[in-house]
Amino acid sequence: MSALKNIELWIERTLTTVIDFFYPPFRKFMSLELFRYAACGGLNLALEWVLYYVFYHFVFKGQVFDLGFVAFTPHIAAFIFKFPITFLTGFWMARHISFSGSTLRGRTQIVRYLLVTVGNILLNYIGLKLFVEVLHIWPTISYVIISVICVTFSYLANKFYSFRKEKRTPKEE
Repeated sequence: MSALKNIELWIERTLTTVIDFFYPPFRKFMSLELFRYAACGGLNLALEWVLYYVFYHFVFKGQVFDLGFVAFTPHIAAFIFKFPITFLTGFWMARHISFSGSTLRGRTQIVRYLLVTVGNILLNYIGLKLFVEVLHIWPTISYVIISVICVTFSYLANKFYSFRKEKRTPKEE
């Protein structure tokens, strides 16, 4: 086994052990899978915030990022550049920690995970437009409502679509 694979397995085991250590008080309220999903999502969100801050303040230094043919405001540039990193870490944690029992191939999982992520981006956009501009709900309240909808959608879509477990027939067992 390669050194990189050993490091990956060590990270997977360590994260799983740490997350599972905090599970017992939540046992009555949620499944271990849901708890792991929430913990991984929280870790990835924290990473996202840190990366956004670093890209905005230290990489783009609050300045417009001009590629010559298109220019990005620093907040959009920071979002764009942190996205592939947090997309991959989110996928990795979902695949190896939250939904480790999935029987789908990795290529199928990542394409489906990307579709769910795009769905979440669209839900955020459409939901904010609807709640803020049509229903005139305060933006922060709207964002909280949309976040709950997106987290629920994301969990269910990833559980039953991106990382589903194939049902085995009695002949296969």
